[in-house]
Amino acid sequence: MKQIFASKFWLVFVILILLGVNFLASIYHTRFDLTKEKRYTLSKSTKDLLRNLDDELRIEVFFKGNYPAGFKKVVNSVQEFLQEAREYAHGNLKVRYYDPLKDLADDSSARLFRDSMSYFFGIPAYTIQAPSKVGDEMNLKQVLPGAVIHYKDTSIGVNLLKGARNYGTEQEQLAALYNDVEATLEYKFASAIQKVTSTAKPLVGYVLGNGESWGPNVDDAVRSLIHDYKFDTVNIRQTPYIPSAFNAIVILKPTTAFNDADKLKIDQYVMRGGKVFWMIDNMYAEFDSLRNSNGFIAYDRALNLEDILFRYGVRLNQNLLQDMQCDKLPQVSNDPNNQQTRLVDWPFFPVLNGTNHPISKNLDGVRTIFPNTLDTVKADGIRKTFLLRSSANARVLSAPAKVDFEFLQIAPDIKQFTVHDTSVAALLEGKFTSLYANRIPKYFTDSMAAYNVPVKSSCDAETKMVVVADGDIAINQVSPQYGPLPMGYNFYTNYTFANKEFFNNCLEYLVNPSNILDTRTKDFTLRLLNLKKVREQRTTWQMINIAVPVLIVILFGLIYQQLRKRKFAAT
Repeated sequence: MKQIFASKFWLVFVILILLGVNFLASIYHTRFDLTKEKRYTLSKSTKDLLRNLDDELRIEVFFKGNYPAGFKKVVNSVQEFLQEAREYAHGNLKVRYYDPLKDLADDSSARLFRDSMSYFFGIPAYTIQAPSKVGDEMNLKQVLPGAVIHYKDTSIGVNLLKGARNYGTEQEQLAALYNDVEATLEYKFASAIQKVTSTAKPLVGYVLGNGESWGPNVDDAVRSLIHDYKFDTVNIRQTPYIPSAFNAIVILKPTTAFNDADKLKIDQYVMRGGKVFWMIDNMYAEFDSLRNSNGFIAYDRALNLEDILFRYGVRLNQNLLQDMQCDKLPQVSNDPNNQQTRLVDWPFFPVLNGTNHPISKNLDGVRTIFPNTLDTVKADGIRKTFLLRSSANARVLSAPAKVDFEFLQIAPDIKQFTVHDTSVAALLEGKFTSLYANRIPKYFTDSMAAYNVPVKSSCDAETKMVVVADGDIAINQVSPQYGPLPMGYNFYTNYTFANKEFFNNCLEYLVNPSNILDTRTKDFTLRLLNLKKVREQRTTWQMINIAVPVLIVILFGLIYQQLRKRKFAAT
């Protein structure tokens, strides 16, 4: 080494070494994630998904240009994630960044393109404040907050803001929103890649036979099932059993009682490892009945499901939940000469909070309509996890409960809302025991033997189910002008809650064995500057960051010169 640096060609050797290091770095890329929350580390399921790509996958990302600092952080995170993803895709992942709205000829072309992106790919335009200001006027800029993934002859959209909690428009609130977007970044891209590349989709059955919702009011739910899974209906009154070919079944807002034959078919489906997504209205309380009268008394629907759900580990209560954190309804003033409409809170439509489980973590509020509450009960070997809870200002009305428009006329007294974090949805996992253990009718056993279907008293392997104490959570309203609306959408406020994301996440957790949904558990710590201190100490920190480094360099220069003078003066 000494001989190399002693040679007159030492600079050439250094340049060659640097070129060699850069060449190896271009081929072999690695980095170390030193963040506490492992912000830049991909999960094993995502890595496996990328490694198994068997054809080219193209991602068009609609981020290119200058953005404000908060949104720029999201843009940088997207670029870093996709760069990391390319390392595991072995050349099968191609990424293109561009701004599709920038080069459109006129406003009509831009509007048509935005409408197309929203309709076909679910990516509506999002307005952000541009980096520059002109006087006191803020420049606004529209962006498409997402990407489109192309694989073979299939394309799918990724909306990074979909389902994210709306904190508000202040700087700190937007920072919290963008932080949540970063936390769910890997899940949204990985989930979309999995859907677009999957060759074998799970089969989901929609149960009919007990007055379940069907028709335009479940348009959004059924479209979601058809889009993401293989889909079929199963009428338990007409079929001898529920086939195990169904990876999961959905029971959405039944209105007539289940007899023992119905429950036995569901029970045996669960014993064979089937998954069930229950969305049950235990009380009769319909908004249509309220609109057509001055009020009504909510009462038990008598669905006869108490015993089977109790055996599985959950109890639906005969009550109605009210919450100060709720959706709004229009109220028309009583003055016939000056009728005005205003939006007021309607506590019978609580907006629920998610928990730390991957299904509901980092979700916006989920709107419910006359929900009940639920409790978990002892069931050996069953793990229970709550998914949706009320706010800290709720109350419970026991049956029979009166429902009228009083709350639209008189503001509710918050002192009456003392119940907090009561549960409306739960996940049950484990080896369930049959409700009919040791008492299965002989006719049913003989019938199943003819179909070569085993009859079981308990599960051989673990399975799972989701129970929601509200049947309207996946129901969509129908507009005479626009037809079926999205689930969770309020026509009066033009706001869409995260009902669809919750619905899709529940099904994804039930039927998807790849654990992609677990990537939603990432929790990014939001580290914000204290804006008050920033304003007060601005000059101080500018001096520390600008002047002090310059002074340090000058100081070291003076010291170095003095040392040189002393050294050479001594000689």
